[in-house]
Amino acid sequence: MRKSNILLAAGLTLLSVGLLTACSGGGSSQSSKKIYSYVFTSDPTTLDYIQSAKVSTHELTTNGVDGLLENDKYGNLAPSIAEDWTVSPDGLVYTYKLRKDAKWYTADGEEYADVTAQDFVAGIKHAADVKSDALPLIQDSIKGLSEYAAGTNKDFSAVGVKALDDHTVQYTLNKPETYWNSKTTSGVMMPVNEAFLEKQGKEFGQATKADSILYNGPFIMKSITSKSSVEFEKNPNYWDKDKVKIDGVKLSYYDGSDQDSLARTFGDGGYSLARLYPATSSYSSIAEKYKDNIFMTEAGAGVGLISFNIDRQSYNHTSKTSDEQKEATKKALLNKDFRQALAFALNRESYSAQVNGEDAAKPAVRNLFVPPTFVQANGKEFGTLVEESLASYGDEWKGIKLDDGQDGLHNTDKAKAEFAKAKQALANEGVQFPIHLDVPVTQNSTNFVNRMQSLKQSLEEALGKDNVSVDLQMLAEDEALNITFNAEAASQEDWDINGLVGWEPDYQDPSTYLDILVPGNSTQTRTYLGFEDKDNAAAKAVGLDEYSKLIEEAGNETQDVDKRYEKYAAAQAWLTDSALVVPTMSSRGAAPFISRIVPFTNSYAQTGTKDANYHKYVEISDEIVTTKDYQKAQEKWKKEKEESNKKAQEDLAKHVK
Repeated sequence: MRKSNILLAAGLTLLSVGLLTACSGGGSSQSSKKIYSYVFTSDPTTLDYIQSAKVSTHELTTNGVDGLLENDKYGNLAPSIAEDWTVSPDGLVYTYKLRKDAKWYTADGEEYADVTAQDFVAGIKHAADVKSDALPLIQDSIKGLSEYAAGTNKDFSAVGVKALDDHTVQYTLNKPETYWNSKTTSGVMMPVNEAFLEKQGKEFGQATKADSILYNGPFIMKSITSKSSVEFEKNPNYWDKDKVKIDGVKLSYYDGSDQDSLARTFGDGGYSLARLYPATSSYSSIAEKYKDNIFMTEAGAGVGLISFNIDRQSYNHTSKTSDEQKEATKKALLNKDFRQALAFALNRESYSAQVNGEDAAKPAVRNLFVPPTFVQANGKEFGTLVEESLASYGDEWKGIKLDDGQDGLHNTDKAKAEFAKAKQALANEGVQFPIHLDVPVTQNSTNFVNRMQSLKQSLEEALGKDNVSVDLQMLAEDEALNITFNAEAASQEDWDINGLVGWEPDYQDPSTYLDILVPGNSTQTRTYLGFEDKDNAAAKAVGLDEYSKLIEEAGNETQDVDKRYEKYAAAQAWLTDSALVVPTMSSRGAAPFISRIVPFTNSYAQTGTKDANYHKYVEISDEIVTTKDYQKAQEKWKKEKEESNKKAQEDLAKHVK
């Protein structure tokens, strides 16, 4: 069983349009208030932060609801609602002492109740009762939770989360997880006031109502309007209000159709930070205007992906004209050599250039699902361990380099060689060519349309149009989402290749990525591979049973972290060889920006929800940041981060009691 991650909309929202943070009013004479504005690209389906696993929910609620811990600007876990914590020597029991000045507030700013330990217990129970999309993150971690969720035990008091008193909550785990604390910043671990939850009933977390949830964080949502705006005000009674430097947050809907509008609005003083798109026709004038102010952000841990539907059942959006063509595509996508041919044929640098332009294309390129520097074992980066394991799979993998910022997989000769093997095997099954591949495209997002056209060009040029036809299905955003990311059942996943997916990690362990494709994780396998049932025939045909064994073996290694990471590297090598999901580019960062945000004042995190979307610490300047000043601040931050992270690691031992 998996015991990690939750599904986020990184591929759909952030990858489609990129991360944009901005200031509305800050730095102008029109208003003395500092308002941090942020572009959102997809309406949330719910504000129930415990039930949902989507970025569209958490990029909003993270600013209003705090959990046990948060991330500081160096990525360290820091106290939030929990003032301190202890860990038992065997690593199984985590006890958190809660602050006594944390309160719940309504959307009107009225005090509702104290935040207590029982709120964290109620949060876990709510997650299990509503079968949260994010439940797999903790289901196999907390003692007794899996049994309660499955209904084999209906007594929640047997679950390993207890309120020892009003301000002490304790979690008992099934086995040690050195990364457990990093899970506490995820939505499914957030508290909920039980009385308010019961009062609201099915109305709790209604997506269009700011008053459908309570707030204990730095900001309170005042309004939310579909495809328009979301507005927050600073919580004047927040326990840590002195550290909140801005007066509010405004989120404005952006459909991606006019990329240059971001820079234009920045120039008018409406935004304090804007992502730039060098691939647009008018970028040269923008670059000239801001030549001393453009800087490149670092790539984040999130990744954009291309995935393959191995069990497609719906054909309402297709260019196929016969059952024979449908069957041919199904057989082709079950063939590993065929998928490998597509993976080698994809030109990731060209793909990235559709967003970042040719000069800035490489920094965003990704070759691995798990970032190659995410963890280390025995003095080696995770990516190096994967390269060593991957070499045993065949000559096509020898000498492969998987570092970020370069396309280590694009190779048309290898693509043709793998396709030749696939074509012979498929022809023996009676398959007729070309293979038609339906790709859903959100037609309003200019850079996403361009990327899918780049994908089409790469595959058809490398493999030949007489062999592969990439058929772009141009759809309105809601229609595209309904057959991909928001599909409620595998039977609604109406596509062959999907670029509207990505992944944002939830905690600091490779399992946060790799566990999601284990059969049985219905939400994730449905979204990425088009199946739900853990006994699905297509899943067995592509070897996911073997992958599950590798994941289980790695997950069971809880004592020796180096061995654990080596085993996860072996699982990543299998996944890369299988080509079931194909990484393309970083879903955050590695992009050019202009800004009035004071550099590196925001929270930093590779995992969880208390990341760059969490605006508690952001500071807004009156001046545009220069390239030189940003780079100077970046170097200072890197040096401080290294020292801070080292000290944080040393301090971990103090919590073991």
